This record gives sequence, structure tokens and C-alpha cells, in this order.
Amino acid sequence: MIEMATGLWVALVFGVVPLAGCLFWNWNDIRYALPHYHRSSEGGGMLPPGYMGIPFLGEMLAFIWYFKIVRRPNDYITSKLRRYGSDGGLYRTHLFGSPSIIVCPPSAIKFVLQSDSNFLPEWPAPELVGVNALVSVEGDSHARVRNFVLRCINKPDALRRIALMVQPRVTASLKSWAQKGRILVHKEAKKVTFGNIGKFFAGFESDPVLDTLDELFKGLMNGIRSQPINFPGTAYHHAFECRNKAMAIFRQEMEKRRENASDARDDLMEGLMQMKDEQGKHLSDVEILDNIVSLVLAGYASTSLAIMWTLYYLGKYPDVVEKLQEEHVPISKRLNGESITYDDVSTCKYSSKVVEEVLRMANISAFIFRTARKDVEYKGYKIPKGWKVLCWIRYTHENPEIFEDPTDFNPERWNKPAKPGTFLVFGGGSRICPGNMLARLQVSIIIHHLVVGYRWKLVNPDAGMAYLPYPKPVDDVEIDITKI
Repeated sequence: MIEMATGLWVALVFGVVPLAGCLFWNWNDIRYALPHYHRSSEGGGMLPPGYMGIPFLGEMLAFIWYFKIVRRPNDYITSKLRRYGSDGGLYRTHLFGSPSIIVCPPSAIKFVLQSDSNFLPEWPAPELVGVNALVSVEGDSHARVRNFVLRCINKPDALRRIALMVQPRVTASLKSWAQKGRILVHKEAKKVTFGNIGKFFAGFESDPVLDTLDELFKGLMNGIRSQPINFPGTAYHHAFECRNKAMAIFRQEMEKRRENASDARDDLMEGLMQMKDEQGKHLSDVEILDNIVSLVLAGYASTSLAIMWTLYYLGKYPDVVEKLQEEHVPISKRLNGESITYDDVSTCKYSSKVVEEVLRMANISAFIFRTARKDVEYKGYKIPKGWKVLCWIRYTHENPEIFEDPTDFNPERWNKPAKPGTFLVFGGGSRICPGNMLARLQVSIIIHHLVVGYRWKLVNPDAGMAYLPYPKPVDDVEIDITKI
């Protein structure tokens, strides 16, 4: 009996336990990838190489390790290049709760972003962004709202109006920064950006309301790229709560306008409320609110981060500031205290190069999400229907084969335009960000007022970096700033 019991324990330790461990370690590959190996024998391409991780979590632990713990996000892709090679540049994995294909080469990213018939545009958490929002809908609904948003925020006439509208808050904020002497740029940039976006998108000018919305959108942003676990205590669950509270504030504003027709305003919310389709039908309340939330989220987060990174890089490269001053001081003297116009900004060619380089270096969005509508074959590889596709644009922007010395901040590289499909900070294809010129304009305006009126230096020039939920120095770019 003793010998039999010993044999059973030996069999358990050396047989069952390793087998169970192997199954656990490779469960996602067995569940998701193995069926496609069988189908590939019938034609249609092989799955890309890769590893899909453990049950449910997939490779999220590895993703968090590289992005949050060791803070070397590029090593996540480098580890795959080293293990599986770079010939195809496609890798299978399991991230954000879904089997996924990572896409790295610009040619493959272009194929994905420009193939609306093959790939469905989708944020990692559409239910948080809004299932009726511009980023989620398709067809006529998408075209109608997109064209409206473009007219409102991205065409020259709109940009001329916005350039004048945003500057009072910008100039007042810069004066406040100088009076404080030492500030955290990210914190202050969020106030400026949210104040202007809150005013232009929804007519909000009250600081208490804007401060409340600022906190809610911060919580919403933190949950978008978290593991989709809707359970109390998780970032995802907190994001839902923040979204519902923000929706309630916007709904109250919308209802107030309907009750008082004289309260109509010239802003994005009013435009969406008045919009009609070809049959004369208005957008539903949910459609209006989803679009407001998603557009505020996209514009607020990206623009405030771009402003933060602008002060960071200009603080590290005083020679760039000198060249900017050569461009902007004559304009400032000519304006003699008046606001800089959109047409003035358009003449500042060096400033435009600086903005492009800031956006490339910042990599505010590391990747772009799509979902395969059907089985898609690309250069012998299969992208299965229903799998997420992660266009890893961070890899493109920091690839030395595409951008020479990619880790150097060098505005002069923009003396020549980037090769098609290699500069993807605003996405690509029919879904390119409709507010890309608005973001550039706001950064250019703050550059003008900074270089002609202020001096600043980084308190922690060698501060470490954080990369989740978005990239930023860990000190939020602390600076000492004074008025010239």
C-alpha cells in the first residue's frame, strides 16, 4: 500500500502537475490558435507567430510588466522581434480581454487602417467611449457626424474663430503660472485645455463644473485601457461610474437649453442638437451625449498631453526655443498685444516642425485598435474574424529604419515630409482624427505666448517616465517659470 501511494504521488508530481501547468500556460493558444492550425491546412494562411498567454489575462501581465513596472514599453515588441523574427511583423497575442494580432510594419498598418470593409474601427472599451459616438458608428451615421465635426473644429473658418476664443484662457493661465513660480505642467495644461474644450464643446465656463468634469474624465481615461473587469474596485468599473456622472452633467445642460430656447449657444453641443439626417430626423439624446463625451475625451487628453510634452522638450532644447523666438518675436511686435491669429500661426513653418516632432516623440497613443470583420489574409498570415488588431504605431515612430536617430528631438527632420504611412499620431484612413488641426493649433498658440513672454526650466530634467494610461514624466513636468 505504501509503495502504491508513493507511486501515485510520483505520478502526480511528475505527470499530472506538469501537464496541468503546461495546459494553464498555453491555454489561450490551445483555445484560440489551435483551431486555426487545422483550418490553415485547407488554405487561407497561418496565424502569425506569438504567444497568447494564460487563461483570461492572456499577456496583460507581460504588457503591464513592460509598460508599468520596468517602464520600457518598446521592450514588449522587441522581445517578440527577438523571439519570432521581424520578417512579417505580425504577432498573435491576447490583450485587453481579447485574442489579438499585433501589427508593426507601416505597410501592414496602412492595409488595416484603409480596409474598412475588412476591419471595424473600435476602441478597447467602446461601451466607455460610447457605442453611438463618432469613433464607434459606421456608414451614413459616421459620415454625417464626422462631416459636421470637421466643419465645427477642423476647417480654416472654424480654426480662425477657435484661435481667438482659446487665447484669453491661455494668456491668463500663463500669467498665473508665472505668479506661482513653480508648477506641474500636466496638471495646469489639463485645466487650460479642459476649460477651452468645455467652453467650445458644451458651453461650460464655471470652474467648479469644469473641475468636476476634469476629475470624471480622468477616471474615465484610466479605465479605457485597463482589463475589462466590471467589478467594484477595478479601474474599469470606476470608469463606468465616472462616465455616468459626466453624462448626467451634459444631459442636464442639454435639457436646460431645451427648456429655454434663448439659452442656445454657438458650440458643438448646440450643433449636434440641431443636426438632422436626410429624412429630417434629429440625433437621439444618447447619440448627442455619446458624441460629446467621446469628443471631449479625445480632445482633452491628447491636447493637454501634447502641451505638457511641448514644455518638456523645449525645456531640454534651448536652441529650439531660440529658433522659435526668431520666428515669433516679430509677429508679437506687429500684433502689439493683440491675439495671434490662425493665419499668423499658419506662416510659422518652424513651429509646425516643432509640433510634429513633439507629437512623434510623445507617442500619446501607443497603438490603434481595430476588429476583424471576417477572416482576412495578409501576406500569407491569417487574421481571424472577431480578433482585435493592434496597430503598434509606437514601433513605427521609434524605428531607426524609418526615422533617423528616432530618440533625438530634431524638428529639422521635418524639412522633408514623413514617408506615407509612417506618421500616425492621428491615425489613418477614413478614421483619421477629425480634430487633428485643432490639436496642432492649440499647441502652436501656447508655443507663441510662451517663447515671446516667458522663461522656464525643468526642475527634474532626468525624471523617469510612466507609460500607463499614457506616457508622461513621473513628475508631471515640474518647472520653474517666470515672465520675461
